[in-house]
Amino acid sequence: MLKVLLTSQDISAGIDQLAAEITAHYAEKDLTIIGVMTGSIILLSDLIRRLDRRMRVGLIQARSYQGENTTAGHLQVNADMLPEVEGTHVLLLDDIFDSGQTLSELVNRFQKLGATSVRTAVLLRKDRPRDVTLTADHVVFDIGNHFVVGYGLDYNDEYRNLPHIAILPTQDFPS
Repeated sequence: MLKVLLTSQDISAGIDQLAAEITAHYAEKDLTIIGVMTGSIILLSDLIRRLDRRMRVGLIQARSYQGENTTAGHLQVNADMLPEVEGTHVLLLDDIFDSGQTLSELVNRFQKLGATSVRTAVLLRKDRPRDVTLTADHVVFDIGNHFVVGYGLDYNDEYRNLPHIAILPTQDFPS
């Protein structure tokens, strides 16, 4: 049984606040939002519809969780769907800030690609120790150190379609 952590109404209100923060920060700047696939696709869709401004949107696939794993492994990146980012202000949008390794690596990559600035926004930030110095610039919700699913987040490619965020009980993990 999944325990709902954040309702769809909670999420919607949080994204409204995130949109206001992004609008204020990038008031007169050209913006390129890069969604980190696959977990951020629902967030990306909902967020960009709340931003009344010109922007470019791109996707990058980065994953460190494979199949039934519940701990991060080696980061795999596919940048085939990226627009040109040299000389642009980039906002990396991800579903969750867990270990921080994915966003830290991606920020470095975008800086090397010549982005004018690189900032980060995440839907969720887990309360846990991290080995990276990067902190997310925009955080919608802080949560405990739970394995969560829904609203784009998955376990073994399931649960992404839930309209809310729920805690996946540890007994649902394989032994």
